[in-house]
Amino acid sequence: MAALKRPSVVRVPGDKSISHRALMLSALAEGTSRVRGILESADVQSTATVLRRLGVDVPALGPEITIVGRGLRALRPPTGMLDCGNSGTTARLMAGIAAAFPFESRFEGDASLSRRPMGRVAAPLRAMGATVDLAAGDRLPMRVHGGPLHPTRWESDRASAQVKSAVLLAGLVAGVEVSVAEPERSRDHTERMLASQGAGVVIDDLTVSLIPPSALRPLYLHVPADPSSAAFFAALAALRPGARITLPDVCLNPTRSGFFETLSAMGADVSVEGPREEGGEIVGEYVVGGAPLRGIPVGGGAVPAMIDELPLLACVATRAEGETRITGAGELRVKESDRIAAVVANLRALGADAEELPDGMTVRGSERPLKGRVVTHGDHRLAMAFGVLGAVPGNSIEVDDPHCTIVSFPGFWERLDDAVQAVGG
Repeated sequence: MAALKRPSVVRVPGDKSISHRALMLSALAEGTSRVRGILESADVQSTATVLRRLGVDVPALGPEITIVGRGLRALRPPTGMLDCGNSGTTARLMAGIAAAFPFESRFEGDASLSRRPMGRVAAPLRAMGATVDLAAGDRLPMRVHGGPLHPTRWESDRASAQVKSAVLLAGLVAGVEVSVAEPERSRDHTERMLASQGAGVVIDDLTVSLIPPSALRPLYLHVPADPSSAAFFAALAALRPGARITLPDVCLNPTRSGFFETLSAMGADVSVEGPREEGGEIVGEYVVGGAPLRGIPVGGGAVPAMIDELPLLACVATRAEGETRITGAGELRVKESDRIAAVVANLRALGADAEELPDGMTVRGSERPLKGRVVTHGDHRLAMAFGVLGAVPGNSIEVDDPHCTIVSFPGFWERLDDAVQAVGG
């Protein structure tokens, strides 16, 4: 093993999912919330911009911000359309909040977001009593005209934290009890944050129910490091036998740990140190060491816990012995790109053995060098995943749009260069 040129400690930015929710729930709280370590990415900026248009005094994002909440029912009619940029979380969760207010909110987004389905969030909000109008194909722009809502139990046909959160937030603001049942467990950051602010949250297996409070307490939160961002550096270490990377202060939420658990099952040395609770979340340090990897099947309940990391897993699988078969991941078809088609097409163009499945993909590992140009379709997850694969010795991979990573991870490429040097360049 080459001597380390720098300490192999990589700090990644704050969690994107938690950052979105911290802004929204601070805006709806009574009193002044303080949030440290928020992710200053383009997606989170979109949520801040939308809240400002609804009358919330959200300061410029920075290492520590304070937000004076307007309370559950005091948002104002928007000053113009609500531009969500590339952020599906902004559009879907804010639609839930808007559904409880007696005015019209028009949600728009960039070309990528405008191709993503919104009918899945419109359906439960309509069932609660809101009027939701969508463009052809159930796409943006989306008009939400809210008002008094009624209690609802929603049976979701997919595990979706965004749909679940939209229903919970609509019930919160409207002051009505709601519950959401899912076929698999999805991310639970909304439930955890609501409970920490005094809302009544009841979890019964795969069903989450909300008993709305009369007011939300202010939020005092240090946003933990994003496990989806940490995954890229965990993969970098796993792909280099003998390498070792430490990732401090990462959110260890079990609904987000699927990639790390899968890396371990493939043969990487993955451990957790110093777990502790902060703001309703479990936070700790991942330590990942490289080792020979083997292909494994990935599907079922493991998929929701690593849905954003599946393109990265496919890249890791190109260097694992045998076959990695990913199933149950049809949701990848309607992300920022069709991630199944895009990942497989790019892997094959680089010389890897990969094929599409209707709800996933199959990748067969080898030691052959991978070379070529990756077409990201402006998808930040693809850019970063193939950036990591390009850092494997012997590979030569060009990413067509490296700038698109600003959506979720500003400074990614500099951080990747530093990590490569730290594990022996």
